Amino acid sequence: MRAFQICNDLLPCQPLTQIRAAMRQRNAVSPINTFRGKPGFAIASTHTMAGGAWRMRSCNYPVRALDVSMFPYVTLSKDKSWQPGPYEGVELLVLHKNEATGGVTLLRKFKAGVTVPAHVHAQANEYAYVLSGEWEESGVVYSNGAFFFAPKGVKHGPHHALTEVISLTMFDGPLTVA
Repeated sequence: MRAFQICNDLLPCQPLTQIRAAMRQRNAVSPINTFRGKPGFAIASTHTMAGGAWRMRSCNYPVRALDVSMFPYVTLSKDKSWQPGPYEGVELLVLHKNEATGGVTLLRKFKAGVTVPAHVHAQANEYAYVLSGEWEESGVVYSNGAFFFAPKGVKHGPHHALTEVISLTMFDGPLTVA
């Protein structure tokens, strides 16, 4: 049997078995109840559902101070500028570059009507997620939510942008095109 923990947004978690016991002791029946256990522990917001079942939010995360950054690197795309890409009508906005591997995470913008010929990235795997627009690949039209993966050294394309397309793309090695 898995042990779950329940918490609210401000206090650390408490095992679910202790929470259920506390609820039985307090005979909690109102639609929304918040109970507090020992100092430093939370029991959770609970909701009565049909059939008398309890629905609770679970958590497995430690409480973090509000002034501590969770990521050692943060950038905003509005603070970056678009640069010409390897093909006419393609622009790149570099979000992060890994100096050790040469890998990059970037936004790619394909202007409407642009066709990128079939090509190979010899030194990097390519991962692309379409954020907006429509693009055609091998006669199939893809739009936002489409994910593509091209292993390094494997020819892929041509890509045709039916509308302006913006994708979030990652290369795990140097971005080269052949």
